[in-house]
Amino acid sequence: MSGLDVPDSAHGNDWIAITGDVLDVGRAYEWALQPSCGAVVVFSGTVRDHADGRDNVTHLTYEAYEDKAVARMTDIIDEARRKWPTIVRVAMLHRVGRLTLGESSVLVVVSSPHRPEAFEAGRFCIDTLKIAVPIWKQEEWSEGSDWGTGAHDIGSVPRS
Repeated sequence: MSGLDVPDSAHGNDWIAITGDVLDVGRAYEWALQPSCGAVVVFSGTVRDHADGRDNVTHLTYEAYEDKAVARMTDIIDEARRKWPTIVRVAMLHRVGRLTLGESSVLVVVSSPHRPEAFEAGRFCIDTLKIAVPIWKQEEWSEGSDWGTGAHDIGSVPRS
């Protein structure tokens, strides 16, 4: 599994990881800060206590096809950079394993000189991750456990 080592300057401005480690929102935010950027948008998807028709969710377990997931996340960032060429740093980090209520399962962080591009690129990245990256969640709730609601076939990264 990929660790959560912050990329050094030799690795450019993308930080992609599938990890069993806790996602550190502050660390990702700090990494995205750049002197040329007036905006840093942070999205953190967290484990909640319910899903469609499932009350009292206690935890989620995430699994990923890691090599394919990282490749798709790279494709998503590449497409975001085509659509919004002024974005500077992009982090896409996803946890795998067992997560409890309130823990971050996914982080998308985008920095850019101006807020519209950061917001739009961040939204594109998380929305596309949900449809195009092979990551699955199993929900455990008061009545049992099963794969997450809204499961679908893995789609492709939409191109502009």
